[in-house]
Formats: sequence, C-alpha cells, structure tokens
Amino acid sequence: MGKYEELAEKIVKEVGGKENVNSLTNCITRLRFKLKDESKANTETLKNMDGVVTVMQAGGQYQVVIGNHVPDVRKDVDAVLGVLDPVTDDGPKGNLFDRFVDMVSGIFQPILPTLAAAAGMLKGVTAILSFSMGPSFAAGSTYAIFNAMGDGLFLFLPIFLGYTAMKKFGGSPFLGMMIAAALVYKGFIDGSAAKQFAETGGMHFFGIPFSIPLAGYGSTVMPIIGSTAFAAFVEKTLRKVIPDVVKLFLVPFFTTLIVVPLTFLVIGPVMNLAADLLGNGLLAVQNFNPIIFGAIIGFGWQVLVMFGMHWALIPFVLIALASGQPTSLLVGSGSVSFAQTGAVLAVLLKTKNMKLKELSIPAFISGIFGVTEPAIYGITLPKKKPFWASCIVGAVTGAIAMGLGIEVYNNGGLGIFRYTTMIAPDGSMKFVIYSVILDAAALVAGFALAYALGFDDDTETVALTKEEAKKAATGLKNSKLTKEILVTPVAGDVLPLSEAGDAAFAEGIMGHGVVVLPSKGEVVAPADGVVMTLFPTKHAIGILTDAGAEVLIHVGIDTVQLDGKYFEAFVEQGDVVKKGQKLLAFDIDAIEAAGYSTQTPVIVMNTPSYEQINVTDQQTVSGQDMLLVTV
Repeated sequence: MGKYEELAEKIVKEVGGKENVNSLTNCITRLRFKLKDESKANTETLKNMDGVVTVMQAGGQYQVVIGNHVPDVRKDVDAVLGVLDPVTDDGPKGNLFDRFVDMVSGIFQPILPTLAAAAGMLKGVTAILSFSMGPSFAAGSTYAIFNAMGDGLFLFLPIFLGYTAMKKFGGSPFLGMMIAAALVYKGFIDGSAAKQFAETGGMHFFGIPFSIPLAGYGSTVMPIIGSTAFAAFVEKTLRKVIPDVVKLFLVPFFTTLIVVPLTFLVIGPVMNLAADLLGNGLLAVQNFNPIIFGAIIGFGWQVLVMFGMHWALIPFVLIALASGQPTSLLVGSGSVSFAQTGAVLAVLLKTKNMKLKELSIPAFISGIFGVTEPAIYGITLPKKKPFWASCIVGAVTGAIAMGLGIEVYNNGGLGIFRYTTMIAPDGSMKFVIYSVILDAAALVAGFALAYALGFDDDTETVALTKEEAKKAATGLKNSKLTKEILVTPVAGDVLPLSEAGDAAFAEGIMGHGVVVLPSKGEVVAPADGVVMTLFPTKHAIGILTDAGAEVLIHVGIDTVQLDGKYFEAFVEQGDVVKKGQKLLAFDIDAIEAAGYSTQTPVIVMNTPSYEQINVTDQQTVSGQDMLLVTV
C-alpha cells in the first residue's frame, strides 16, 4: 500500500464495499467504478471527503474525481479491492447512449495514456527530427527506430483492442488478442494477400469468397470490436455446453475456429462499412458548416467531458488517424482548456477568499497541461459565471480553429502537449503556430470575460478543509471563552436534558444542555461559527461558534439507524455559517412513523470550559429565541 492507503480504504467503503464493485478503471483524473448497485454508494459522504474533488454518475459509471494524482490513488484502491469477484450483472444499465459511452470508454481508457502520451507524442518527435535533420535522417535506421516506436502501436492496434474489448465484453482477454493477431497476420496486415490471391481468382474460405480492405486490418478499430463482442458471446455459450474436463482446451479452440473465419467473411466487412458510414456522417455535419461545428464542439466540450460523453467521439478520431488520414473532428475543443485556465486566473486574482486562491494555483497549472477537472469542479462550476465564460470563449476559438482548417496528424497529449500532433508529415509547423496563438488568445479572453462577469465571492459559502477547521478549533479552544447567547436551533417544546431518551445525553456524559421536542422539521445555526461535524447520516451536526462553544445538535434518538433517510443537509463539513442559517431539514412524521423519537438534544460539548451553562425558562421556543447561555 502507498501513501493514499487511508483514502483508498474510505473510498472503497463509501462506494458500498468491495462486494459492490464490479470493475474499476481510471482516466487522467477519475476513478471510474462499475457498481452493482449505485444506490449503496454514499455519494454525499464521498463528495465531502478530503482527497475527493466530486462524484459524477454518467454512462453507467460511478466516477470519483480525484485529480492529477489519480494513478497513485488507483494503486492503493486496487490493493484494497484485491481480486474482484467475477462480474455477474447483465452489462451496463441505462439508455442506449449510456451503454454506448460505457462500452467505448471501457475499451479505450486502458490504452489511452500509451496511445496518446507515448505513441502519439513519439510520432510528433519523429516529425520534428525528420524536418530539422533533413532527408538523410529520414532515410537512416535511427529514423526507422523512431518511426517503429511511434507507429508500432497504431499498426497493431487491433491486438491491444482485442485485449481490452474482450475484457469489457466479459470474455477471455488473451483469446481476444489471439483473434486480433489473425487479423494482422502477414499478408492481411498490409493487404498483400489480396494481391497474391487475385491472380488465382481471389480469396475464398472453403469456396465462400471474401475480401479484405486494401490497407488490411492493421490500424483498424471497428472490426476487432465487433469480433470480440461476438467471440465473448460464443465463449460464454461454449462454456455452458462443453464438459469441465475438456473445457480448458476446447472452449478457446472452438471459439477461435468459429469467430476468425466469420470475422473475415462477415464481421470485418460489415464493421468496416459501418465505420465508413458513421465517419462520413460526422464529416458531412462538419463539412456542412465547419465554423458552426467548431463553435458547438468548443462550447459543449467541457460539458461532454464532465459526463464522460466525449468518449462517443474518440473512436472516429482514432479510426481516421489509424488509417493515416489527418482529422479536424475535435480541433474545435483544443483551446477550451486554456479558456478554462484563463477563467481560473480571473478567480485567483479577484477573489478575497484565501482558500479559493490556494485551490486556484494548482488548478491553473493543471489547466496548462490540459487537465481541467480540478478547475471545473473545484472553482469555476461552483462559481457558475467563470465556467460559462470559458464555454463562450471555447465556442469562439473552436469556430476560428475550424475556419483556419487546423488538422491533427496523430494522437497525442493534452494542453501544450498536443502541439506535436499538428506537425505535418513534411515538417510544416503552420497548424502548431495557429494553435499556439489561439491558445494564448483563449487564455486572455477567458480571463478577461470571467473577470468582467465577476462571481459571487461570498466567503461564508466557501468550505474549509477538515484540517483548517481543526486548526480553527484549536485556536478557539486555547483562547479565553466568553459569554455567549445561543438561539434555539430547533423550534418546539423545551424539556430538561434528564428527560432525553438516551442515557448518554440524559446523564450529561456528553455535556450540559437541553432537549427540544421539535414542532418544525428544520435545524438552524444557533450562532455564527463553523460546521465542525456533519454525520454522513445527516441526523446530527456539530457547530464551533465564533466565541468557542462546541454545540452538538442531535435530531432524534437512535435515528442514525435511518441511514440518512428523511434527512437533508444544506451545508457541508467545514462551511462557515451565520446565526439562523438553515443547516438541516427532517421529516418529523416519517421519522416517528418509522418508530423513532424526534427528541433533539442540544449539547455544549466543551461544558468543562465554562463556569455555567444556563438554560431558557421558556416552555416553547422558536425563531431567534434564546435557548442556552454559556458563561
């Protein structure tokens, strides 16, 4: 286990435990869980957890957003999960689009870092060296090695996808690789087999004619996905009918014997045709008005990324690039991260809240490298106007990028790392220069528009971290406590603490205070202060007042067993609150119908720090009525 062991254990616990996890993948900033039952996950608890930015649920995935260090967290989460039990569900839930996004992301996510950062950027480096060192370098063996490093993965892409796709479809991954290897076998990978057999009447399988693409199946995407989907079905079927004693050998034997010929005869040609039709459809929309297309992609890209829907477009980019064709399909999204980064800079310079400033600095740095989730979830989206400012600027830069005809020649990194993808095979840097200028303009425009639009800089709504809250508590505990009037957090009838239905409260073990039998299902802050504790079940909340009182408001007796049912929280742990601010809501009738008392003890937890805790002499309290006085 690594340094994120504690965080990993908490995450696994709050997603419902190991037994609720079907599978786990991660992208650049997120842990992407497939859960058996998402309702078992404690989403609000996860959102409030230190080390977690937020939680998203989309495309059949339960996404825990961590930040740039997600690979390290993933390792510790894997150690906590151990070997997962076999998936027993019937596949992704949700509508057809959710299922499609889930399928695509599950297939491509595992290889994307290698595909983009390694292969894509290496192709860019190869282009730079070829341009700068001239024809003699391009004709040498050094160039050949660089070219092999960059092109090797693309050439044998079906084998990589054979593994990930077969795993996604619930089959044996190495069997998927074996099927893919047949597609890229010598002669089939470059189309030379078609030329060889053309002289003898073409290619046949036991008299059934078939054909392969002129460029072969190397670098293709759709055929192996279709093939492995069918192979996983065949394998599962054979496992049910073949005796256990020979299953180990005969299942892969018959699966391969059935699937590979059918791939050459039917699946491959059909999937290639489907890929051509879908790709041409997107190109038709793009060509109809590339400027409008770029504006739409630029404006909506961050929203697509937030919900993981951008994966629906990724295969078509890879199909074009793998076939050696440049593409501009996602060029409109290129400068969006810089618009977002500019908006973060505006927040950084304009806000008076030190916590927000501290969050903005690493988010700004991440944005330069194309990773915007920390900026979106932690800064601009909560402030609303900066987020929409970045979307507007993204629409403008997307339209301009498409108007300039910018294209990419290979897959690559994000942010400034994507520049290597725009170097033309002849070494031309024209599109790189265009993009650098657009990115700089997007950053400046995102900053200017977000700064001009402004945002709500109410420091009272900005949450402190648990560590900061503890420091504040320590400081107040060490200071001289003063007299303070605490207004009632709950309206209702006042009872002596000794009448509490829980002995720990009634005997004063937890501190002195009073019981209120609520007449209204609402809890408000008894004084100005900080939310020190908010139970995940939302039945109890602790406030550290500005004068130093530690006040616990416990709604109901044994209501923790309701596990949050009938309760709603309007603040988070670490929030700064004002006297009278609404903290919780609860359903009195539903709680009592479930068999629980709604008696609400209000306790001063640090009672020993005071000489006296005086209680109101009113029988009923409401509004801003005094309930307790600390002396």
